[in-house]
Amino acid sequence: MPVSISASAQNEDNPEPVWFVYIIENRLGQLYTGVSVDPARRMRQHLGELAGGARALKGKAPLRFKLMLELPDKQSAMQLEYGIKQLTKAQKLRLIAGDPATLPSHLRAHLKT
Repeated sequence: MPVSISASAQNEDNPEPVWFVYIIENRLGQLYTGVSVDPARRMRQHLGELAGGARALKGKAPLRFKLMLELPDKQSAMQLEYGIKQLTKAQKLRLIAGDPATLPSHLRAHLKT
């Protein structure tokens, strides 16, 4: 399920950017879910290297990507992000471990296979 991070992830056949939903774990073991077209840049923001990081992650480095999911469009990414945020921590950990059945079926449909 995890995918590699590309600074400018775009499909050559489609000029629309590829969207990513990610889960980050901080030094306290807390999980943060986010969405971005450029996860590497977003991580730099979260780490304070660039402006614009999430307040929830401020001062909680080190941060590690635990899951990265590629989505075809912004709407799918936003819907999946919201769905993941509704999960319990135990469910998120199962998702990270590779169990997409943790997600409701209407959200699993967004995942690329």
